[in-house]
Amino acid sequence: MVYQTIISAAELKTLLSEQLKHSNVVIFDCSFDLGDPSKGLTQYKDNRIAGALYASLDTDLSAHNPSDAVNGGRHPLPKRELFAAWLTRMGVDNSTQVIVYDRQGVNFCGRLWWMLKWCGHAGVAILDGGLKAWTDAGGATASGELRETIPQSENSFKLNNPLVQMLEIDALKGALAQPTPPTLIDARATPRFKGEVEPLDPVAGHIPGALNRPFNNNLDPQGFFKTKDALRKEFDALLSNVDTSSVIHQCGSGVSAVPNLVAMVIAGFGYTTLYPGSWSEWSRVPGAPVER
Repeated sequence: MVYQTIISAAELKTLLSEQLKHSNVVIFDCSFDLGDPSKGLTQYKDNRIAGALYASLDTDLSAHNPSDAVNGGRHPLPKRELFAAWLTRMGVDNSTQVIVYDRQGVNFCGRLWWMLKWCGHAGVAILDGGLKAWTDAGGATASGELRETIPQSENSFKLNNPLVQMLEIDALKGALAQPTPPTLIDARATPRFKGEVEPLDPVAGHIPGALNRPFNNNLDPQGFFKTKDALRKEFDALLSNVDTSSVIHQCGSGVSAVPNLVAMVIAGFGYTTLYPGSWSEWSRVPGAPVER
């Protein structure tokens, strides 16, 4: 079985116990903190799923030079070829079942999930409930300064057609200028969306016409994704009679928008589109319209 959206702790335990019979499994801890970029690695060293590798939002999942970037903003996507080379170095090939998790309510591991889909890799799933769900289920953990041994693969990771769609800023501007524009969903906290505060970007507010659904609304009090029916009901209420195929997700820098996208998949809407530059790119364009 290939896990493509979410996986429970019990399912992951079974998958790991049967790993020798099936395709290889690679687990990534994507824990991170925007206010303290070193904190995620510290958390990884303190306690992680046994065998998990670390993937940093800043170091591994974002471009470092403008020439390597697909978009602007605080966390630009690296070109697909560069990301594929990183996956190969991390022991991921096209047969690998990838599992991602974090400690921040899918805020950061969703980025790696989406990037793998963007590279055409179906076999990637989010550990529902994160590290806490794993430890509560009695899953094996590890700690220590050194990274786990990177599994070796005889094959490199080869790019395939994207399974998810994204828009760059010029395409988004063009789409918003159409008589029937797409529907934007902004995943930032409501005070940032309203423009009451802005701790990270140069301008406060949101892209005109966007709707607000903070990314953590997708989880229940225990940190698990809400049920399919509950998510379906909430998105139906938010979107009214909107054609859901026109939905575009954004947030501050294209990272916390992904949980909304994942939740729509769980709810049965299929894959919707991501604007990865998000507010951090939009707010840096002179003259870009702002709504508060």
